[in-house]
Amino acid sequence: MNTGPQAVFRALADPTRRQILMHLAHENLAISDIAARFDITRTAINKHLAILEEGGLIKSEVSGRERRNRLTPEPMKSAFEWLGHFERYWDVKLTDLQREVEKEMAGKKETEK
Repeated sequence: MNTGPQAVFRALADPTRRQILMHLAHENLAISDIAARFDITRTAINKHLAILEEGGLIKSEVSGRERRNRLTPEPMKSAFEWLGHFERYWDVKLTDLQREVEKEMAGKKETEK
């Protein structure tokens, strides 16, 4: 299992998988419980769960006759760390944008006087 940023980003890339993770953040669920919450086949849910497990974001455990899935958020840390490298870039860009908007708004107020 590769739990580096690439596997995590692949797992997070799909909106259905992100929704599955949101459900698992609240409770551990069997495949049938997850499938009941979506308008897709159980086979499709199984494929999504496999990708989430490859990314290390979930673990499935046998409980009686069921396999229950639980969230394991630790691998998301690698994705957050990678994204963190761009945080300063966006902070600077958003600050620059804010300054330009404020200048434009001040200019409009001056012309309205």
